[in-house]
Amino acid sequence: MRDVRNAPLSFFCPDVTDASTLKRVQQFIDFGYSVTVFGFRRERYNTDYQPSWPNVPLGFTTDARYWHRLSALLHAIPALFANRRTLARASIFYARNIDQLVLALLGRLIAFSRAPIAYEVLDIPPILMRRGPVPAFLRAIERSCLRRVSLLVLSSPGFHRNYFSAVQKYAGDWFLLENKLYPSPSRSRAAAIRPGAGRRPWVVGYFGLIRGEATVDLIARLAHRLQDRVVFKFGGVFTTVEQAKFETVLRRCPNVDYSGPYLPQQDLERLYREVDFAWALDLENTDHNSRWLMPCRFYEAGYYGVPCLAVHRFEVGNVIEKHHIGWTFAEPLEDSLVRFFERLTETDYEMIHARLAAVPSSMFVAGEDVARLCEKLARP
Repeated sequence: MRDVRNAPLSFFCPDVTDASTLKRVQQFIDFGYSVTVFGFRRERYNTDYQPSWPNVPLGFTTDARYWHRLSALLHAIPALFANRRTLARASIFYARNIDQLVLALLGRLIAFSRAPIAYEVLDIPPILMRRGPVPAFLRAIERSCLRRVSLLVLSSPGFHRNYFSAVQKYAGDWFLLENKLYPSPSRSRAAAIRPGAGRRPWVVGYFGLIRGEATVDLIARLAHRLQDRVVFKFGGVFTTVEQAKFETVLRRCPNVDYSGPYLPQQDLERLYREVDFAWALDLENTDHNSRWLMPCRFYEAGYYGVPCLAVHRFEVGNVIEKHHIGWTFAEPLEDSLVRFFERLTETDYEMIHARLAAVPSSMFVAGEDVARLCEKLARP
């Protein structure tokens, strides 16, 4: 691998407090880059966090409010001019999401730089998959930006196969960097096999960003039908789910519990040691993004030995079925899940649990894949 020690990297992100942003920045620092972050904030969690690395604040943005984000981008331009010398020194520009890519391209122009740009995508925004003049215009902007990108970095092969190749006709270089854990968090031992087997309900954990009204509605119906057979435990922060509506579910369903926000590096092991399954059924955008993504909780749960529940023929479901390390469900999801829990035996569970425990940790923890990305970024 080429020596990248202290090579300047300008990192553009939509939320400097987001766990995945902290992870990626730390990866680049650990592999030798000198990172300066140009970032916005979203006041949803981790609001007191102050970056330990050089950081240029760009303002505040909000989930899914696209016109507000456009205004925030325009207000960020003076910060780019004020830091044009820093931008001019960058050996690589790294942008997460389409709005940050536009900003990175503008920053490169302001700095009269020819440094390559990498574009990382963790989700396909729903607006890009809609019909109409505005979505078509945004896709055209992204296609124009893609022609100026040296490397496309994706968290799921489904994004390349179903969107960038099929819709945007992108034929350039791309790299798969999954949402794996980094650094490897504490893990005293593999998750225990159901203490008190047969004397307590099954426990399903949903940890992370709580999003998608359809997902919460499905869990509420399952909780009502399954009663004391299953407990659903939530932990994390609300994004596209109204907290007031969720609190109504908590009041009506005694077998649904919410423990509040958590800190991934400190709390993940405790959370996953309290559950038997990880909920990986994302129903927010089932025609596109939810169908194609690989959720963080697949890697978190797998690392701690907790099998996932997912949708059949979704990207994460395909991986689970390929390795036989969890369960997938076809429509109608509610009835399929009810039948599953009514028929599941300890023997069935322990068989999948043992198979998951035998999977190498490299499937869930980042390592050589990050080194390969840094090597690609270091190429002239």
